[in-house]
Amino acid sequence: MREWLLGPVDEAAALDSLAGRGLNYDPARAPQDGRPEGRWHVDSVAAVIGHEPPGDPVAGGPWETAKQLVSHYEFADARILRAVYRGGGELLGRTMLLEGRFLILRFYLGVRITGVLDETRDTSAGRERVWGWCYQTLRGHLEQGRLTYEVIKNVGTGQIAFRVTGYSRRSRIANPIVRWGFRIFGHWMQHRFYRNVQTRLRDLVQSAQRGDKLPAPEVRPDGLVLAPSGVTPRWAEHLAIGLLHPGA
Repeated sequence: MREWLLGPVDEAAALDSLAGRGLNYDPARAPQDGRPEGRWHVDSVAAVIGHEPPGDPVAGGPWETAKQLVSHYEFADARILRAVYRGGGELLGRTMLLEGRFLILRFYLGVRITGVLDETRDTSAGRERVWGWCYQTLRGHLEQGRLTYEVIKNVGTGQIAFRVTGYSRRSRIANPIVRWGFRIFGHWMQHRFYRNVQTRLRDLVQSAQRGDKLPAPEVRPDGLVLAPSGVTPRWAEHLAIGLLHPGA
């Protein structure tokens, strides 16, 4: 499959090609999993997205609503990042093809969900009910690392938060233009994405609490799900330049 593409990528073929791809880094040499080697960015950002009565999560309440949205990747900011995955499978082990968007460029990158969290834990802020998942980057991604999304309820106060944590660093990138562009804009775009997904998830949760219908994934005839749902491609998408697995 070609690395450089003019116009939309063959999403099904590109997604299927990720099945045999492993991680593009050694977790034992990364933060949190082992003894880190090299320079890594370690990030953790959280935002309050709702409230409900103290105690266990309320049926149909903000925590459960956020959990549903996060499980389907509906919180993503489609202006920056979109995802394609096969519907009907388990969350753990799901492989996703991400489409990173910057100006007229489209970067097609592979990740795999390698952990699902579903626990109650004691913290300095009190007892928390936590659900979430994490993915790790596959060979060809522009970055190396792991990203975790967590929906958190403080059992004592009823506050609901959405937290994004992770570690990352730039992968080896052969193309000099992409390499320097990512060096300048990569981490800035990453933090912009963190802020935007927290705002989007909060708005979706609050909208649902007012009685609005939640966005739901739509499975195409070929079995693919595009997230977030409801995004209509514009005619100019055919003029975009795509790079498939641009990392080493």
